[in-house]
Amino acid sequence: MAFHDVRFPANLSFGSVGGPERRTEVVALTNGFEERNTPWAEARRRYDAGLGLRSLDDIADLIAFFEARQGQLFGFRWKDWSDYKSCKPSESVGYEDQVIATGDGVTVAHQLVKTYASGGAAQRRIIRKPVSGTVRIGLQGDELQEGVHYQVDAATGSVTFATAPAVGERITAGFEFDVPVRFDTDRIQVSVASFQAGDVPQVPVVEVRLG
Repeated sequence: MAFHDVRFPANLSFGSVGGPERRTEVVALTNGFEERNTPWAEARRRYDAGLGLRSLDDIADLIAFFEARQGQLFGFRWKDWSDYKSCKPSESVGYEDQVIATGDGVTVAHQLVKTYASGGAAQRRIIRKPVSGTVRIGLQGDELQEGVHYQVDAATGSVTFATAPAVGERITAGFEFDVPVRFDTDRIQVSVASFQAGDVPQVPVVEVRLG
């Protein structure tokens, strides 16, 4: 799909509302029990960028960004301030934040992932848009050096090792990341008078799937 590898202004996404969305199909049976299923392997995130706008200059920046993306046509990066690190938001990124794979002695390229765990259940999220310069990689508890032991593709989230990790070696990572999104509208409607009175436009943004 068409994608511009640029980030929506972080100062405008700060204050926005949004988060993960799932699709669950619920069928109520005649005996009162339910059957539940989902066609989605991963959640899809939605946001409203309008709530982060605080001034007419912010509106101008939004319109410039919207026009450059040609509305819904081109995707872009989005910083989700509630979930943008491999660790908790209050913590610093560390190279042992996430276990991303186990070495097999052959595979040199591994995908960045983040695992959400609770109550014995876990969901792995593929991270395709890490923030350049923030990725840290560890192997069996030792931190590796980027450019020497591995390379990171910030456009895909793939980590390529100079030498394939040995069988059973634990590969860990820490990183900041963006969400690949697009505008979910082809129209931005702003009333200057109402905006100055505290009313803000709705600017829906939705996550896109990248192969």
